[in-house]
Amino acid sequence: MLYYLFDYLEKQGFPGAGLFEFITFRAGLAVIISLIISMVFGGRIIRFLRSQQVGESVRDLGLAGQKEKEGTPTMGGVIIIMAIMIPCLLLAKLDNIYILLMLLATTWMGIIGFLDDYIKVFKKDKKGLKGRFKILGQIGLGLIVALVMLNSEEVVVRMNLEDAEILGLTPVIIEDAKVIQGRPGDCVEMAHVQTTLTNVPFFKGNRLDYKRFVPFVPKKNQSKYVWLIFIPLIIIIVTAVSNAANLTDGIDGLATGTSAIIGATLGILTYVSSNAIVADYLNILYLPGTSELVIFSACFLGACIGFLWYNAYPAQVFMGDTGSLTLGSIIAVMAILIRKELLIPILCGIFLVENLSVMIQVGYFKYSRRKYGEGRRVFLMSPLHHHFQKKGMHESKIVTRFLIVGVLLAVLTMITLKIR
Repeated sequence: MLYYLFDYLEKQGFPGAGLFEFITFRAGLAVIISLIISMVFGGRIIRFLRSQQVGESVRDLGLAGQKEKEGTPTMGGVIIIMAIMIPCLLLAKLDNIYILLMLLATTWMGIIGFLDDYIKVFKKDKKGLKGRFKILGQIGLGLIVALVMLNSEEVVVRMNLEDAEILGLTPVIIEDAKVIQGRPGDCVEMAHVQTTLTNVPFFKGNRLDYKRFVPFVPKKNQSKYVWLIFIPLIIIIVTAVSNAANLTDGIDGLATGTSAIIGATLGILTYVSSNAIVADYLNILYLPGTSELVIFSACFLGACIGFLWYNAYPAQVFMGDTGSLTLGSIIAVMAILIRKELLIPILCGIFLVENLSVMIQVGYFKYSRRKYGEGRRVFLMSPLHHHFQKKGMHESKIVTRFLIVGVLLAVLTMITLKIR
């Protein structure tokens, strides 16, 4: 909203109003506002939750310090959502399709997580919202994102018109011929095209079109049926990352800190993808309009760090499913929109390992029970962070070490832009 106000003031010649044209200025302001909101209003929300006796019910899993957390306010994800939404509404361009999708994803999964927490806390049902309803919500979000990407003329990739014709892509917009910066004499026509092209790490061409994987269809008709591959893939990514973030939220500060690192990395990836010169230099897809996602990622980063003020050990509040499902879906949708979804296994390596530890534990337990007559375990307990707790490691040390690994994975994610 403020963007439009200052845009009007700039046209009226108001001094300094032009600052709002700069993505970096608005992104910095977004971090500050989201931090202030989460830190200032977070304390008040925590006191309100405590007054309403919205406390965590803890199952006895035999973990050190576990029972001390009994009664700690939960549903703190409301703080994160508020700290994301308010600065985004104030500072971003609200007619941008990417911002609209991110606001939808935040609200959509926030509501599902809130319902789950509400049932657990107020209805005293420890199971919360039935699993099938959570999955349906995640499928619905993935479906919406996929359909918008396939059909919206605002979700495009800019490329050389000649390359677009070779790939059989129909341009939405054809730009006037221009000299590409840094390439004297190289005058080419550029086109905005709707496509399912994505960036592929470690490969020299760095580009992949999902239509290549459409089975039993002539090559010339693959574009018509690419949705058969694309829609299920997007749904799987949204569901997997959302649930993995939920599993990671098991000890104080782990999911919040990990999400902050991922959010900062996605912000950098968004910035380079939305800058024509940098994208051309790195040989990645240039995505017009995605620059506004830098603002959203800044809000996301500020919200996570601000919430960590209260969620770090010993936690004064837990995010609950209201926060964890929302964080996971935001990360998944943003990675998909900037066409870096194939980097998720690296960037979200902490989430991936936590998820895999549960799958391995459950799978091996069932297998060993059938084969040996008794269930056996690979880990002392899953998810993985509980395994280290069982080994006697303090949870603050586990979180610190996991976050160090998260930083390493973030750096590795960044250097994949050059390693091919």
